[in-house]
Amino acid sequence: MRNIKTIILRPFSLIYTAFLLFLLFTIASTAYAYFRDLMVEGVGIPPEMFGAIMFLSLIGSMVNIPLKTVEADNPIVYNDVVTKFGVDWVIPQVHVGKMRTVIAINLGGGVVPILISLYLLVFSIPQCSPDLGWTYLKTLAVLIVVAVTTYNSSELVEGMGIATPAFGPPSMTAFVTFLINWISPVNCPTQIAYVGGTLGALIGADILNLPNIGKLKAPSVSIGGAGTFDGVYLTGLVSVLLVLLLK
Repeated sequence: MRNIKTIILRPFSLIYTAFLLFLLFTIASTAYAYFRDLMVEGVGIPPEMFGAIMFLSLIGSMVNIPLKTVEADNPIVYNDVVTKFGVDWVIPQVHVGKMRTVIAINLGGGVVPILISLYLLVFSIPQCSPDLGWTYLKTLAVLIVVAVTTYNSSELVEGMGIATPAFGPPSMTAFVTFLINWISPVNCPTQIAYVGGTLGALIGADILNLPNIGKLKAPSVSIGGAGTFDGVYLTGLVSVLLVLLLK
């Protein structure tokens, strides 16, 4: 293994980015116009700050920060032709080469959600929850369910990386948060949904699949990038909607 320092830029898709920007500005502008006080009370941050964070997250999705390079044996099968007495004999040969895969973390889909989750856990939840331990337990429940379901729905795409359904993590996050609220009303729905949903998606899609990286035969794998970013980003947007529905 060896460490590398080069930053990898993800290919830019105009239509894809425009769609996510549309969702972001629609939700953020609605929250700012009609629910600003509720956002500040329920989330601990005003909608304009949330919009700025999510915008930076979207821009940051194009940047992958390499962490390390791993090597795995990669069998290469080829045919060797040997001519004897005028006859060509095809002899299968197997050569074991080394496949290098760069493990990176995506700025917008990995670094930013982790930092936001830490802020919510350390500062926001203690301010909005009268029973801190119970709220943390509910957050952990959402995280575990989202991580397990995301892991089971993720696919290892040879030559590309890890892919997950974009609406899988956010829909499961919303379902579990509503279920927990029905059993025992939650005080911090957005914080619980964001932390449990985003970290659950990252753990289920990428972290739990790290032992299988050698099977991908991909030049790079990004935590929170490519096939995982959609789910993480949409989970963040869904978590804001929950504060409007459950407050």
